[in-house]
Amino acid sequence: MIMITVDDKSCHIRVEAHISYRNAIDLLTIAARAASMRGVSLAEIEEILERDYRTAQRVITALGERFPELEKVKDEETGKARWKLPYKAVAPLLTPTAEELAALTLAEEILGKGAGIDQVEALRCLHAKILALIPGDRSRRIEADEEALLLALGHAARPGPRQVGRENVDVAISTALKGSSLLQVRYRGWKDSAARDRVLAPHGLLLGARRYLVAVDLGKIGGGLQHFRVDAIEDATVLSKSFVKKEGFDLDEHAERCFGSYQQESGVHDVVWRFAPKAVTRAEGFLFHPTQTTEQGADGSLIVRFRAAGLLEMCWHLYMWGDAVEVLSPPQLAEMIKNHRRSDFPSMP
Repeated sequence: MIMITVDDKSCHIRVEAHISYRNAIDLLTIAARAASMRGVSLAEIEEILERDYRTAQRVITALGERFPELEKVKDEETGKARWKLPYKAVAPLLTPTAEELAALTLAEEILGKGAGIDQVEALRCLHAKILALIPGDRSRRIEADEEALLLALGHAARPGPRQVGRENVDVAISTALKGSSLLQVRYRGWKDSAARDRVLAPHGLLLGARRYLVAVDLGKIGGGLQHFRVDAIEDATVLSKSFVKKEGFDLDEHAERCFGSYQQESGVHDVVWRFAPKAVTRAEGFLFHPTQTTEQGADGSLIVRFRAAGLLEMCWHLYMWGDAVEVLSPPQLAEMIKNHRRSDFPSMP
């Protein structure tokens, strides 16, 4: 049985349990979800906690023992049971910590160096709203702790060159994506001598060293998905006409087809890299692609395999490894880098 006591004055939480600390944290997590507008279902508890159905049932039982206000309701859409808690019952548990607010500040800084201006502004507004909801005396203490933590962490920095965005373009892309609206852009591709107008059906945004808009160019025959560099969009206007996304499109699955966010080729390749023994320790610290598998070579080397498109971006990355990596497949990639493997780099990524 779990006993959770909340001191209303200090908002300190005391957990007395004959179970693990992890289980107590799980219960608090589900209590917070139950206090949301829709409440929580057994299936959602299974998913959130990555546990089985019986465990979800035990969590609901424990939640009811601690919070008599827990109410079982019927989901109007599915007809299945959901459990809800009044917000006031768990409000003291939901006050953010200095660590959480510091993480939000770091996210603002990192996003500001790679994403759109509108997303950064949305995070700043969220930060301000969270602080506004915390009682004054506690808010001041938390802000002081957050400031000290950020100073200790040294904030977040991303040195090196980066693309400069245009606020009107960022806002237009965000608006079009939210409303599935067509987007008229003035775009200059790398082969274009001058920018020209296009009408796009935007499907998603890929973030990386550069940002790419995944969209269908309605002026092209075939209507396939393309990647458009956001920094090459000189102007953008949201049109009043909406569109239907390609059936079955999933941005995560689409991103997994790419090595990075840029694709020059349409084909997907079986990629095999061999890292020399001197580079294995460094290479093991990288996830080169979500689908990768690795194996140790008899000579102490590391073999990395994955399936993806984007040979040119692979070249850009492989160049940093000098002669410490060898491309075994595909032959096109091996040919592209064969004259660029160097032995005089003093370090590896």
